[in-house]
Parts: sequence; structure tokens; C-alpha cells
Amino acid sequence: MSDPGFRRRTLLATLPAAFALSGCDTLLPRRERDRPPVQGAPPGPVRQDGVVGPRRQHVLFVSYDLNPGTRGAPGRDAVRRLLARWSELLAGRPPGPTATIGIGPALPPRLGIGAPEGLRELPAFPGEHLDAGAGGGEIGVQICAQDPWACETLAGLLAAAGAGVLRPRWRQAGFWPPELPGPHSGPFTPSRDGETPRDPLGFKFGTANPSAAESERWVWLSGPGPYADGTFLVVRRIRLRVEEFGRLPVARQEQIVGRRKRGGEPLGGGAEHDDVDPDARTADGAALLPADAHVRLAHHRFDGGARMLRRGYSYENHPADRGLLFLAYLKDPALFVRVQGRLAAGDALNSFAEHYGSALFYVLPGARPDRPLGSMVL
Repeated sequence: MSDPGFRRRTLLATLPAAFALSGCDTLLPRRERDRPPVQGAPPGPVRQDGVVGPRRQHVLFVSYDLNPGTRGAPGRDAVRRLLARWSELLAGRPPGPTATIGIGPALPPRLGIGAPEGLRELPAFPGEHLDAGAGGGEIGVQICAQDPWACETLAGLLAAAGAGVLRPRWRQAGFWPPELPGPHSGPFTPSRDGETPRDPLGFKFGTANPSAAESERWVWLSGPGPYADGTFLVVRRIRLRVEEFGRLPVARQEQIVGRRKRGGEPLGGGAEHDDVDPDARTADGAALLPADAHVRLAHHRFDGGARMLRRGYSYENHPADRGLLFLAYLKDPALFVRVQGRLAAGDALNSFAEHYGSALFYVLPGARPDRPLGSMVL
């Protein structure tokens, strides 16, 4: 039987060198391009694609820094021109891959521009072994598509437009597994369109995500000012010991995660999308969830109900480097800091996970024909 990981690695290894310098931006939503302007009416939300909406099978995330010497007012003008070129390029493409761009904490002081409250480097958490070359960045780009070629093609086009302004810092491709990984996952069916995808450990990932209506409250920035219609994006690269975890009995795996592996339902019963009660007990008073279960420590009850939209993609760089590309969109990065602080202190999954890359970006508001990407911020 052929090895899917080998095919993925072979595919990426044969791509043209120009595509290795991926970059990206946002596709202007078609409804905004086609809608005629209404005189005197305030525009509705104009947001980048790739945050809410249908999930794509593949992702490519590329982090950039500006070239040395690109700073101050001249640097700001160079980045403005770059974002305008990207906006024009992407607005003229047919629907398909989505591209989403954000700026990192180091960019505003380098260019002498303002920044939204909350755009600051994430703190270090206990037990992490972060690699500076595997995280951070001044401009972050997320490209999502139904196949990896489409991600790489769009990335290459945008990289070419960024020549002379950007230098690559790190990149990571990810995918939604067509089937459960490893021989110890059990008799589970593959994830299908419309279903919650599974992570590299074989559990459903994103079951407790906010709805579209809830995302209006918890994901998008609002109100007057230049930062409305943006959001924050946390990116984490997490290496997982998949085989070691898979050798555990499924019942033990479920105690560590806090949900059933087959259907994603809470340990106490119910359906996949039923909320987990972190303090649920049996009739005789025993806790249904272990105190160190992942879903218990991550539960929104401990944060006053505040939520984040989480998307996870599997990655496989080589057999010894497999794991999760974790993406979280939220209006306040302090929420992630609180949740990750609890997980770092007591999550049972820590024995099988290594966080080695971390980054935070402010996702810019979307573009309009009269307002290129980033023009309200830079």
C-alpha cells in the first residue's frame, strides 16, 4: 500500500523553486466586488476570507519578515504598495483558494504605525521549547484550498509580487486527514464533508467551536476605528507523539481528551455537539471528567463564556515530525493566554505534545475596490 505521507512529501519536493517562497493575502469577497456602491449608506462588514465559512482540505501558512532596512515611513510606503498589489491580484482571480493576511507585533513599531490593543508577543508558557525560527513573523499569510497545488500556486504568485520587500521566515503546510492515522485508532470511519474533522490523534477537532452568530461576538472586532472587521490569529505548531498515544487503550485516550473517540460525544453521554459539563458527576458523586482532561481545562465556562474559533490541520514534515498546525481566531488574545496557561499547567495531553512554534497576527480588515488591503491600518 502506498504511503500518503510520502506522496505529500514528494509533491511538495517537486514544486518549482519560485513556489517555495509562498506569500499571500485576502480574496475580496465576491459579494462585495459585485455590489454597486450605495450613496450615503454606511458599508457593511468587509472581512477577509478564510476565517469563517467552509473549511478547505489543505492549508499553507507562510510567515515573513521585512527585508533589512525596510522601516519607518519608506518601509510603510513599501508595505502599502505591496498590499495594494496583492489586493489587485487577488480581486481578479476566480473563486477558489482563500488567502488571509495579518501583521505581527513587531511590524507596527518598525513602520511607526498604530496597532490594535492586544497585538503583542505571546508569553512563554511552562514546558514549552519554542524555536524562534519556527514561529513569529511580521507578516503572516494563510492560504486554504481543496488541494495543495492550489495553495502553492497562489503562494508563489503572491511571493513574486512581494520580491524586494519580504523575506521568508517559516512555512508549514497542513491537511485535513482523509482517514484516521495510525494502526491503533480503532474502527472509526473517515471524516466526510460537513463533519467535524479529526486531529492526528484520531479525535474530532473543533466540536465546541462557536456558531456563525456567536463568532460575531467572539471573533470579529467591531465598533468605530480602523481595526473593525479584523480579528486576531494565534498560530501554534505542535509536534505530537502519535504512535505512543495510539498504543494506549482507547478508554484511556478518551479520559485524556475528555470526549469519546468514535463520535465526539461527552464522556457522560449525548451527541457530539452537546456541551461538556466540566463539573459533571455520576449518581454516586464521582467526577465524569478527570481534572486534567483536555476539554475540561479548555472549557469556556472558566473564561466567562468567551470563545475562540479553532481550526486544526494535521501536518507531516517527516516521520519524526508529525503533528497539528493549530489556528485560533479570536477578538482578544488574552483569552488564548488564559486557556493555554491552564493547559500548560495541567493538561494530560502534555505528555504527548511539544509546542515548538508560536505566533500571533492581527488579521487585517478586508479590501474594497476603493480601499486596498491594509489601507485603513498602515
